[in-house]
Amino acid sequence: MSHRQYDPQQIETKWQDYWENHKAFTVDLNSDKEKYYVLAMFPYPSGTLHMGHVINYTISDVIVRFNMMQGKEVLSPIGWDSFGLPAENAAIKNGIHPEDNTRANIDKMRIQMKRAGWGFDWSREIATSHPEYYKWTQWLFLQFFKHGLVEQKRAPVNWCPHDQTTLANEQVIDGCCERCGTPVIQRDLEQWFFKMSNFGQKLLDNHSKLPQWPERVIKMQQEWIGRSEGALIYFTIAETGDTLPIFTTRPDTIFGVTYLVLAPEHPLIEKLLKGTSQEEDVMSKVQKMRALGTSAKERVGLEKEGVSTGFSVINPLNGDKVPLWVANFALMSYGTGAVMSVPAHDQRDFEFSKKYGLPIKVVIQPREQSLDSRTMSGAFVDDGIQVNSGQFDGMQNKEAMGAIINWIEQKKCGKRTINYSLRDWLLSRQRYWGFPIPIIHCEQCGKSACAG
Repeated sequence: MSHRQYDPQQIETKWQDYWENHKAFTVDLNSDKEKYYVLAMFPYPSGTLHMGHVINYTISDVIVRFNMMQGKEVLSPIGWDSFGLPAENAAIKNGIHPEDNTRANIDKMRIQMKRAGWGFDWSREIATSHPEYYKWTQWLFLQFFKHGLVEQKRAPVNWCPHDQTTLANEQVIDGCCERCGTPVIQRDLEQWFFKMSNFGQKLLDNHSKLPQWPERVIKMQQEWIGRSEGALIYFTIAETGDTLPIFTTRPDTIFGVTYLVLAPEHPLIEKLLKGTSQEEDVMSKVQKMRALGTSAKERVGLEKEGVSTGFSVINPLNGDKVPLWVANFALMSYGTGAVMSVPAHDQRDFEFSKKYGLPIKVVIQPREQSLDSRTMSGAFVDDGIQVNSGQFDGMQNKEAMGAIINWIEQKKCGKRTINYSLRDWLLSRQRYWGFPIPIIHCEQCGKSACAG
């Protein structure tokens, strides 16, 4: 063979055999060399390799070899992200068990990856669907459970009728399942959650320990965590006596509430409407709103739509009875999923009120000027003086905020609180082909950790 010829079958096989026989990429943890760790994302064994895999693992292979040539002991493990819905759907379609399909694909992809010559320590190969691996996933889950950091609760979820599974917001594209294109609906299901919301303030505080992080990344995280100071106020459903808590950052406007709004996913909707004459009509409109998705990103820019439930709510501070609506701009993921609407001082509420003919009540006015709700062309959102606010009339609205919260706490109809946009992490998105959650459900004992 001349120096200008390259026979991949001969040359590639020769060196791949050499690397495997000499364990070139098998790490020696007892070595005195400087240690270096390279971890590439584990592939999902859905079939065979594609160019995305080639790009990804060639980059990690270059890093491995570069550091080995510098005399370092390099650990480069490999494994398979082998649980997941695609494998289960393929198994159902082909009439085979997902374990058999997954293992067969792993065997094919292992051969392909070795033929590519990528530098992995194959002696450390793992797969997330092997009991020897996921027993540790279960162990971690139990540690969270025992420390009160994981819980099961009923919650509205994105549901794909075709795949028969829940979906993350990111898996819903234009109202449809990203996998199969089926329109997604909302369902209330018992789901497991990691209690991420417990750590909102700690995450914010620890930003000070990241001085080298870009300011834009810190800002994005702060907005994602979303700390808001305000009050939790307990309204009451006039017809049933049910308590309806709401969170607001504007307690200074509470005397101007003229209607309340529920998120389409709010669990109180079905409870109130069940057996009423308006149930069918209202729920049909609610279901259309639910189909639009549950995130702020999905609902931004939508025309504000709503429907009256036919029920009323009592304001605990002044006794006003106001209508209860469902609207597509309210989010179950923010606060309590219920919003007190003050159209005189919130532009979104103002536009909704104008559209549906709901009343507008001024409770903050600019100095030396009187606002007339009948002639307002938009909401007054600046600071001003309290009016129509009982004993707080004449106070500057910023000062009135604290005074009103104190009064709410004295009346025991609410409390000062901090809200975070950070929500608990829904984790049970698989059907069968996912790691078994190690919890025993007992009618006498309730939920308990599985000792096995």
